[in-house]
Amino acid sequence: MSRDSKRYAQHQIDRIFERTQILTSQLRVGKVVEEINKPEIRELIEGNYRIIYRIIDEKTVDILMVHHGARDLVRRTNK
Repeated sequence: MSRDSKRYAQHQIDRIFERTQILTSQLRVGKVVEEINKPEIRELIEGNYRIIYRIIDEKTVDILMVHHGARDLVRRTNK
């Protein structure tokens, strides 16, 4: 892997972490994931990635996955 690829990957990771910081104060900011259609399963979008999370209670979320938007989510979750 080239240095540029590593640098790009780290940049993407940093952006994803930054995007999730809003969840510390606004748990319901993301939209409900259409493919799952449960109000507690939501997503934030960061670039080409879908950050899918579950609201556990009013102070806790679990990040379930970071999924590339070009891939089939239903196929991935049915494995």
